[in-house]
Amino acid sequence: MNQTPMKPDRTLPEGPLEDRCVAAGMRMTDQRRVIARVIETSLDHPDVEELHRRAAAIDKRISISTVYRTVKLFEDTGIIERHDFRDGRSRYETVSDDHHDHLIDLRSGRVVEFRNTDIEKLQQFIARELGYRLVDHRLELYGVPLDESDET
Repeated sequence: MNQTPMKPDRTLPEGPLEDRCVAAGMRMTDQRRVIARVIETSLDHPDVEELHRRAAAIDKRISISTVYRTVKLFEDTGIIERHDFRDGRSRYETVSDDHHDHLIDLRSGRVVEFRNTDIEKLQQFIARELGYRLVDHRLELYGVPLDESDET
Protein backbone atom coordinates (compact mmCIF):
# COMPACT_ATOMS: atom_id res chain seq x y z
CA MET A 1 0.00 0.00 0.00
CA ASN A 2 1.33 3.45 -0.95
CA GLN A 3 1.58 5.88 1.91
CA THR A 4 1.76 9.60 1.36
CA PRO A 5 4.32 11.33 3.59
CA MET A 6 2.83 13.50 6.31
CA LYS A 7 2.55 17.15 5.37
CA PRO A 8 4.79 19.22 7.65
CA ASP A 9 2.83 20.69 10.55
CA ARG A 10 3.43 24.45 10.32
CA THR A 11 1.54 24.87 13.61
CA LEU A 12 4.41 23.46 15.66
CA PRO A 13 5.85 26.15 17.93
CA GLU A 14 9.01 28.00 17.04
CA GLY A 15 11.84 27.53 19.46
CA PRO A 16 14.42 24.91 20.29
CA LEU A 17 14.22 21.81 18.10
CA GLU A 18 13.95 19.54 21.14
CA ASP A 19 10.89 21.45 22.37
CA ARG A 20 9.30 21.21 18.93
CA CYS A 21 9.87 17.45 18.93
CA VAL A 22 8.20 17.10 22.33
CA ALA A 23 5.29 19.32 21.18
CA ALA A 24 4.86 16.97 18.20
CA GLY A 25 4.47 14.09 20.66
CA MET A 26 7.86 12.56 19.98
CA ARG A 27 9.66 10.56 22.66
CA MET A 28 13.05 12.18 23.05
CA THR A 29 15.84 9.73 23.76
CA ASP A 30 19.31 10.96 24.65
CA GLN A 31 20.50 10.12 21.13
CA ARG A 32 17.62 12.01 19.50
CA ARG A 33 18.43 15.00 21.70
CA VAL A 34 22.05 14.97 20.52
CA ILE A 35 20.99 14.70 16.87
CA ALA A 36 18.44 17.51 17.33
CA ARG A 37 21.10 19.75 18.88
CA VAL A 38 23.55 18.99 16.08
CA ILE A 39 20.97 19.88 13.43
CA GLU A 40 19.89 23.01 15.25
CA THR A 41 23.41 24.34 15.76
CA SER A 42 24.57 23.61 12.20
CA LEU A 43 25.37 26.74 10.25
CA ASP A 44 25.48 24.76 7.02
CA HIS A 45 23.12 22.20 5.47
CA PRO A 46 24.69 18.88 6.56
CA ASP A 47 23.91 15.50 5.03
CA VAL A 48 23.28 12.39 7.14
CA GLU A 49 26.92 11.32 7.08
CA GLU A 50 28.04 14.72 8.36
CA LEU A 51 25.28 14.72 11.00
CA HIS A 52 26.49 11.29 12.11
CA ARG A 53 30.11 12.44 12.31
CA ARG A 54 29.13 15.42 14.47
CA ALA A 55 26.70 13.46 16.67
CA ALA A 56 29.13 10.56 17.17
CA ALA A 57 31.77 13.07 18.31
CA ILE A 58 29.37 13.90 21.16
CA ASP A 59 28.06 10.37 21.81
CA LYS A 60 30.05 7.56 20.19
CA ARG A 61 27.13 5.13 20.65
CA ILE A 62 25.08 6.94 17.96
CA SER A 63 25.04 4.80 14.81
CA ILE A 64 24.51 5.98 11.26
CA SER A 65 21.23 4.02 11.16
CA THR A 66 20.01 5.93 14.24
CA VAL A 67 20.78 9.20 12.46
CA TYR A 68 18.93 8.04 9.32
CA ARG A 69 15.86 6.98 11.34
CA THR A 70 15.87 10.17 13.41
CA VAL A 71 16.26 12.44 10.39
CA LYS A 72 13.36 10.62 8.67
CA LEU A 73 11.20 10.99 11.79
CA PHE A 74 12.03 14.70 12.13
CA GLU A 75 11.35 15.26 8.43
CA ASP A 76 8.02 13.37 8.46
CA THR A 77 6.94 15.42 11.47
CA GLY A 78 7.79 18.67 9.67
CA ILE A 79 10.50 19.74 12.09
CA ILE A 80 13.34 19.62 9.58
CA GLU A 81 13.42 20.05 5.83
CA ARG A 82 15.33 18.01 3.24
CA HIS A 83 17.08 19.67 0.32
CA ASP A 84 18.61 18.07 -2.75
CA PHE A 85 21.11 20.57 -4.11
CA ARG A 86 22.14 18.48 -7.15
CA ASP A 87 25.18 17.04 -5.42
CA GLY A 88 23.73 13.59 -4.83
CA ARG A 89 23.27 14.13 -1.10
CA SER A 90 20.13 14.99 0.83
CA ARG A 91 20.91 17.88 3.14
CA TYR A 92 18.92 19.14 6.10
CA GLU A 93 17.95 22.27 8.00
CA THR A 94 15.34 23.15 10.58
CA VAL A 95 11.94 24.33 9.37
CA SER A 96 11.37 27.95 10.25
CA ASP A 97 8.64 30.52 9.77
CA ASP A 98 11.44 32.80 8.58
CA HIS A 99 11.31 31.99 4.86
CA HIS A 100 14.50 32.08 2.81
CA ASP A 101 15.75 30.80 -0.52
CA HIS A 102 19.07 29.25 -1.52
CA LEU A 103 21.87 29.99 -3.96
CA ILE A 104 24.17 27.02 -4.52
CA ASP A 105 27.75 27.63 -5.67
CA LEU A 106 28.37 24.85 -8.20
CA ARG A 107 32.15 25.15 -7.84
CA SER A 108 32.44 24.88 -4.07
CA GLY A 109 29.07 23.40 -3.08
CA ARG A 110 28.56 26.29 -0.64
CA VAL A 111 24.91 27.13 0.04
CA VAL A 112 24.03 30.79 0.52
CA GLU A 113 20.70 31.61 2.15
CA PHE A 114 19.01 34.83 1.02
CA ARG A 115 15.75 36.79 1.12
CA ASN A 116 14.51 39.07 -1.62
CA THR A 117 11.17 40.89 -1.40
CA ASP A 118 11.05 41.51 -5.17
CA ILE A 119 11.28 37.77 -5.88
CA GLU A 120 8.60 37.05 -3.27
CA LYS A 121 6.26 39.63 -4.84
CA LEU A 122 6.91 38.28 -8.35
CA GLN A 123 6.07 34.72 -7.27
CA GLN A 124 2.80 35.93 -5.74
CA PHE A 125 2.02 37.87 -8.92
CA ILE A 126 2.70 34.87 -11.17
CA ALA A 127 0.52 32.60 -9.07
CA ARG A 128 -2.36 35.12 -9.17
CA GLU A 129 -1.95 35.60 -12.93
CA LEU A 130 -2.32 31.85 -13.36
CA GLY A 131 -5.36 31.75 -11.08
CA TYR A 132 -3.74 30.43 -7.91
CA ARG A 133 -3.09 31.49 -4.34
CA LEU A 134 0.50 30.67 -3.51
CA VAL A 135 0.73 28.67 -0.28
CA ASP A 136 4.33 27.50 -0.41
CA HIS A 137 7.36 27.47 -2.66
CA ARG A 138 11.03 26.67 -2.80
CA LEU A 139 13.55 28.60 -4.85
CA GLU A 140 17.04 27.29 -5.53
CA LEU A 141 19.47 29.20 -7.71
CA TYR A 142 22.60 27.50 -9.03
CA GLY A 143 25.59 29.56 -10.04
CA VAL A 144 29.31 30.02 -10.24
CA PRO A 145 31.25 32.99 -8.86
CA LEU A 146 31.84 35.86 -11.22
CA ASP A 147 35.39 35.92 -12.51
CA GLU A 148 36.98 39.02 -13.93
CA SER A 149 36.90 37.28 -17.34
CA ASP A 150 33.09 36.82 -16.98
CA GLU A 151 32.50 40.52 -16.40
CA THR A 152 33.58 41.67 -19.85
